[in-house]
Amino acid sequence: MDAGSAPPFEVERDGLLVSTDPARLDLSAVHGWLSRSYWAAGIPRETVARSLAGSLCFGLYEGRRQIGLARVITDGATFAYICDVVVDDARRRGGLGTWLMECVHRHPSLQGLRRWLLVTRDAHGLYRRVGYTPLTRPEGWMERHRANAYGAPPP
Repeated sequence: MDAGSAPPFEVERDGLLVSTDPARLDLSAVHGWLSRSYWAAGIPRETVARSLAGSLCFGLYEGRRQIGLARVITDGATFAYICDVVVDDARRRGGLGTWLMECVHRHPSLQGLRRWLLVTRDAHGLYRRVGYTPLTRPEGWMERHRANAYGAPPP
C-alpha cells in the first residue's frame, strides 16, 4: 500500500493525536514496547524499523511524545492485518486502545476491505468493542510460525 502518496491521516481528541505521519514515529519508544512484549520479545531494533517502514502505522501522541502505536499490514483493497497495538503502560486502562483502533478503522484507504485479522493473547475485550469476533471457521486457517524468532524467551 502506498500510504506515502497521501497526506497523513490525523484525528485529534482531548489534546491527543492519532497520526499516520511516519516522520512522527519514535523508533526508540516503539522498539522498547515491542522488545518487552510477549509477541516480539527481544526483537532487534532494525527489524522494528523495517516493519514500520513496510506498514501503515498509526502513532498515538500526547504533544510530541509517542504514547501508542497500531501497525496495519494491508493491500489497501481487500485485506488488513492488525499488529503491534500498544499503549504506554502509564496510559493504559483509559480507553486509548479502543480510540486508537477506532481511528484505524476510519482511515480512508482502509474502507471496504473484505477481511481484517489480528492475533491476541489477552486483549479480546478491546477488539470485541471495535467489532472483532473469533474466527468463524478456524479449521480453514493455517500458519507458519517461528515462536522464538528473535532469540529471547517470551515474558
